Amino acid sequence: MGVMAERRRFSVEEYRRLAAAGILGEDERVELIEGELIEMAPIGSVHASFVGRFTRVLEGLGRYGALLWVQNPIALPDSEPQPDLAILRERDDGYERSLPAASDVLLVIEIADASLAYDRDVKLPLYARHGIPEVWLVDVQGRRLELHRDPGDHGYRVTVRPDSGDILSPQQLPQVQVALSALFQASS
Repeated sequence: MGVMAERRRFSVEEYRRLAAAGILGEDERVELIEGELIEMAPIGSVHASFVGRFTRVLEGLGRYGALLWVQNPIALPDSEPQPDLAILRERDDGYERSLPAASDVLLVIEIADASLAYDRDVKLPLYARHGIPEVWLVDVQGRRLELHRDPGDHGYRVTVRPDSGDILSPQQLPQVQVALSALFQASS
């Protein structure tokens, strides 16, 4: 009779020790999701371009008491996802003392090229369960954005698919305006 293989789950502390010991390299593309190490897809030119476009559009958030967090981890009890972009509440140490928690996050933006199903089926419910108030999921192949708000235990209760000509504002920062046409025009 064969031996049944079991998955090895990691705590956040074990994950951080793997990184500190050099087992996980600093540039290695992995994230901890619900105790499992998940290898992230390589960043291609389209994905990188969208991250750059959002970064340019969202520069200057400091005047609103917010910080743009680009491809850096967020500390959740059993996970350390690395969203493409997050808008955080500004903190005096710039998150040097500790990574941001879900309560620090105003908006997460995930750029999905090859990862659309994973982002929608795994990361969105994770963000919702931890109370992250809003996620924008950018489908670069379909050239559209899904806006997810009102988190709950089973996902986001509100999903909006705005038109490419719409202007969006994060729910927590209504004074910030993002013209979707500026984000999608170069990819047409």
